[in-house]
Amino acid sequence: MRQKIALAVHGGAGTIVKSTMTAALEEAYKSALKEALQKGHAILKDGGSALDAVEIAVRVLEDCPLYNAGKGAVFTADGRNELDASIMNGKDLSAGAIAEVTNIKNPVSAARAVMEKSGHIFLVGRGAEEFARLYGLETAEPDYFFTEERWMALQRVRDEDPTKTELDHGSGKSTLKKLKEEKFGTVGAVALDVRGNMAAATSTGGMTNKKWGRVGDSSIIGAGTYANDLCAISCTGWGEYFIRLCIAKSVADLMEYKGYTLAKATHEMILKKLPELGGDGGLIAVDKAGNIAMPFSTEGMYRGFVKSNGKVVVDIYRK
Repeated sequence: MRQKIALAVHGGAGTIVKSTMTAALEEAYKSALKEALQKGHAILKDGGSALDAVEIAVRVLEDCPLYNAGKGAVFTADGRNELDASIMNGKDLSAGAIAEVTNIKNPVSAARAVMEKSGHIFLVGRGAEEFARLYGLETAEPDYFFTEERWMALQRVRDEDPTKTELDHGSGKSTLKKLKEEKFGTVGAVALDVRGNMAAATSTGGMTNKKWGRVGDSSIIGAGTYANDLCAISCTGWGEYFIRLCIAKSVADLMEYKGYTLAKATHEMILKKLPELGGDGGLIAVDKAGNIAMPFSTEGMYRGFVKSNGKVVVDIYRK
C-alpha cells in the first residue's frame, strides 16, 4: 500500500468572525491558504520531503500581506517589523529557528538554513541577519514589509494603550480583549511525506506594539513548533501561554507516553490546558497515519489541509 501523504496549514487564530469579513477579503484569505496547500502538495505528490513541503507552504503565506508573517508582519512599538520563525524535521529531530530579524524576506528559509548550515538551533537579531547574508538568503528593505493596514493597527493600539502592551487576560482594561486580532497572528504548516517522515514550520511577525525584544512561541522549538516520528505540530495564539505549557512538545508527549491519539492529545492541550491557564489559540497537527487535527479555542482560525487524494479543504470560522 502506498504511503499516505498529508499537509495542513494555518494563518493564525483569533477574533475572526464572519460578520466583519467581506466576501472579497474572505476569498483573498482562502486563496492564499489554497496556494500554500497546492504548492506543498505538489512537492509531496512527487515524492518530495515533508521538510520541503512545509517550507514552501509557509513561504507562500509569508509572501501574502494578509497574514502576520514576512510581508504582512505587524509593527513593534518603535515602528519596525521584527520576524520570528522555526522549522523542525521529525526524522532526526533536527531544528532551526530565528528571532528578531528585520531584513530577511522569508524567515522560514532562514530558520532552515540555521538548522542545516550553522551548527546551532537558534539565532537572533543582528547575528541571525549576518548569518543569513553570509549564506545568500534573500533580504528586503524595511519598506517591503510596510502595509498600510498593519501601520494603522499600530496607531489604533497606541491610541488605546500608549504606554504598555497589556498581557493580563483577567484585567477588565485589557486592550487584547478589543484588539487581539490586531496584536497576534502566525502562519504554519505540518506535513507527512511518502517515506513516513514529518516536519513542521511556523513563522510570525509577532505582536502589534510589542516592546523590549519580546519573542513569542513561534520560534521556540517545543512551544510553537515540534516534529518527531509520531507527529508534527505548528501552533498559533497567545505565545506566552504556549511557551509556559510547551504546547507542541506536550502533544507529542501525550501520544508517546500516554498513548493518546492525535485528536485526543491536541484537544487536551488546546481545549483544556490552554484555557485553564488563561490563554487561547489553536494548532495544526499531523500523525504518521496521515490523520490531521486542527483544534482552536478562539472565534476562528485560518486553516486548511490536503491529503493523498489532492482535495484542498480550507476554512476560517468555527463550525
